[in-house]
Amino acid sequence: MLLSQPVVVTFESTLPLGEPELMRVSAFERYLDELRRESGDASLTRLSSLNPSLLQDLLRFEQDGRRTELLEVIAACVRHSRPLAIYLQCGARVVPLTVFPNERLVHCPLLMHEFLAQRLSDMMVLRVEPAMLRAPGDPEEALVGEPHLYQSLGPVAWELAMRGSRELLLPEISGPAAYRVALGTNLRDVVLTGVVQAAVNRLHRESANLREMAEWPGLNRARAMRLLNALYLQGGLIVSRTAPAASNESWFGNTTRS
Repeated sequence: MLLSQPVVVTFESTLPLGEPELMRVSAFERYLDELRRESGDASLTRLSSLNPSLLQDLLRFEQDGRRTELLEVIAACVRHSRPLAIYLQCGARVVPLTVFPNERLVHCPLLMHEFLAQRLSDMMVLRVEPAMLRAPGDPEEALVGEPHLYQSLGPVAWELAMRGSRELLLPEISGPAAYRVALGTNLRDVVLTGVVQAAVNRLHRESANLREMAEWPGLNRARAMRLLNALYLQGGLIVSRTAPAASNESWFGNTTRS
């Protein structure tokens, strides 16, 4: 059940003057308990407020006791073209990250270089809900945040793919396939190391499957999967199920797990 009025939880700030006031995880958990009491639904989960199609998309990942990872939520957000607010546990604090897939923007109360300086692999998704914030230019100006807190989605998605917790291919690109980078893909705003740049250049010239990529200089299976996820979220990955290289893939069995 989606509540029309969010519960506001206040707490005494212990942050230095000028730092954003981020809710403590303990306070956020009390907020979620309050949501359950107000809704009268003890089964309310961190995904319950989402529309049915998006909910079912994310529930694929919540099996065998595992929790949906941030990269999976962002990928679903982009696929469904729905702005989402994602509440993340970063140490003892909660950082809300709002994603606007159509505008290719994110909003975060932390400056983006501070957000990306966190241990991205340790971030835990606490709750996902439809975004209340609006992107710059929206007619509901009262719901638009401070301009300097909006940043491009591309570099954020790239860093989360390369340094986040997920090492497996996203389901949409897993299985027997050959991959190639589309001509004109804009990667100017992302960080490309020498090894990654060489792999991207090669994928511009030729198709390759996961097994072949894992044998390229400086790559291995995990790094190749991270790179493919990153390229997919930039909208620059061509996935072919019929190319000759796709039929030569012999590892794909373990890459289809969600």
